[in-house]
Amino acid sequence: MKAFVVTGPREAAVLDVPDPVAEPGQVVVDVSRVGVCGTDVEFYKGDMAYLHNGSAEYPLRLGHEWCGTVSEVGEGVDAWWLGQRVTGDTMLGCGHCHRCVSGRQHVCADRYEIGVRHGWPGALAERLPVPVTALHALPDAIDDTAGALIEPGANALRAVLAAGAEPGRRILVWGSGTIGLLATQLAVAHGADVHVVGHHEETLAMAREFGATKATHSDEGVDGIYDSIIDASNSTTVPAAALTTVEPGGRLVYIGLASQPSLVDTRSIVLADVTAVGILSGSPAMQGVIEHFASGRVDPRPVVAATVTLDQTASILSGGRPADAGPGPKIHIDPRVVES
Repeated sequence: MKAFVVTGPREAAVLDVPDPVAEPGQVVVDVSRVGVCGTDVEFYKGDMAYLHNGSAEYPLRLGHEWCGTVSEVGEGVDAWWLGQRVTGDTMLGCGHCHRCVSGRQHVCADRYEIGVRHGWPGALAERLPVPVTALHALPDAIDDTAGALIEPGANALRAVLAAGAEPGRRILVWGSGTIGLLATQLAVAHGADVHVVGHHEETLAMAREFGATKATHSDEGVDGIYDSIIDASNSTTVPAAALTTVEPGGRLVYIGLASQPSLVDTRSIVLADVTAVGILSGSPAMQGVIEHFASGRVDPRPVVAATVTLDQTASILSGGRPADAGPGPKIHIDPRVVES
């Protein structure tokens, strides 16, 4: 089959690789759509921390935001899964440690991460092996575009729930990328009054269309104090700045990652009685976001600017953007199509 393989920093190609086989407890998925995210870009450029701490190495196959159709089931897997449209969890725990047993497989010390950690192949390929325990069936109401947004959507939903989104609650979403925009939609769906701060007018305009009461440029600063703040930026200064902007007794939700360490004075957290929460993964919220998307309460598809072919992946990871792309921050890949 065809797969996009990264062999070194900024070195990648579409190659012929062996077809996956459904091992016991696994399925093979024919992949129909894959989202490209910042983690993929970091791997492609050679900056990703996992490359430097031994959790990943070249060559590697990227892609952890995906959907597709089950085409093969392994021993012990219910045949019902054959032909089902699915998406899946990125985090694949060992299944027997105390974290996995308690439902926290996304922080299992020995976990694989699809397309990210310990060599599990990613979805930027025609087919993908996945443990059946990681699968989530997609209803007909969710098309391929929305299906490949379940994983980032689940991250955003966890952030929104951690922020305590509800009617009357004022939430600042700091960052208007994919996670920030999905968090905006989900927080509005929960009745919150949302203010978004970002760098690009195109995505700020999208935030307003999604129901944000205010959407302002970062240079304008932040006006007011908020009950909760979701840091969906990649800034080293926002985590500390958020502490000066959150209501005492409020909640700070950190989901964005900067390329360098960001400093937070924990005295400010203690003296303001603030709750600070970190979000690593959408694992616990996958089914919840499927329900949000399927019901129509949230339509995530506008965040996708374009869908391109597998052989265009390197260009996208290098910062390229199709000439006819829309204003959204997300680019999708259709791995079934190779033009060259």
